[in-house]
Amino acid sequence: MVLDFYTLDVFTEQRLAGNPLAVVLAADALDEKRMQAIAREFNLAETVFVMKPASPAHSARVRIFTPVKELPFAGHPTIGAAVLLAELRTPGAGERDALIVLEEAVGIVRAAVRLRDGVPSHAEFDVPKLPFDAGSPPPVERLAAALGLLPSEIGFANHRPSHYSAGLAFTFVPVASLEAIARAEPQPQHWPAAFGSARAGMVYLYCRQTVHTTSSFHARMFAPGAGIAEDPATGSAAAAFAGVIQRYDALPDGTHKRILEQGYEIGRPSEIAISIEVEGGRLSAVRVGGSAVRVAEGRLTL
Repeated sequence: MVLDFYTLDVFTEQRLAGNPLAVVLAADALDEKRMQAIAREFNLAETVFVMKPASPAHSARVRIFTPVKELPFAGHPTIGAAVLLAELRTPGAGERDALIVLEEAVGIVRAAVRLRDGVPSHAEFDVPKLPFDAGSPPPVERLAAALGLLPSEIGFANHRPSHYSAGLAFTFVPVASLEAIARAEPQPQHWPAAFGSARAGMVYLYCRQTVHTTSSFHARMFAPGAGIAEDPATGSAAAAFAGVIQRYDALPDGTHKRILEQGYEIGRPSEIAISIEVEGGRLSAVRVGGSAVRVAEGRLTL
């Protein structure tokens, strides 16, 4: 069996930045075990397997794997797969747009892709599930110990740790400063006390201080349980983070745009755009957007 694959850098306009992704095409004949083995072989944060959709009205069915587990939903695989499929299916010159509809385990995900000559392609998808409170986070003292920080460095203004999901649950930890967030590092000896298992926990740290003035928040994400020591850009966390922003910043009705910067501590600067719509004081829609660039292509011989 020979399958075509591509790699892309996502949430960036430059190669060798952002979050790398592998996309395997025409993967219908692969079973779950073989997909997991291929994802482990690529050893990237995520690998996407593209298959024929169940509905002819949709673009593709996709499955998303980290090196150690399958995910029901993830942001940078959604952006990367949508961009790649749009580029492959909409060849030509000039300005052209495409709607890519993906069947993911979380549900149907619609992505609008903007294609322009000489400019990295950009995609924006509607979050399939609005963010919701997913339970209580660990106590501040346990979070601080698990992240190598002081309890006094957890929290800023009225922001406190929270637990939100928009298809994938994260513990959101506000950190007082850019200096403190740069020092954060998972502590294996304290991780079980905070998250129940040395391999559990998807933790998203954020602060208001940023590297770039155009950014709204600076972020880092650790997920040892998913085989990800640190993620350069986390779209699924950005989707859930919209709920955190609304909870603590109490956005007025209307549309609000925020830029999240991530990946700087590991040399993979990334930029994620989120659009938040509020009606009647509640979230009514969330969209996540970013650019992606192709880096490599090849064939898998299985």
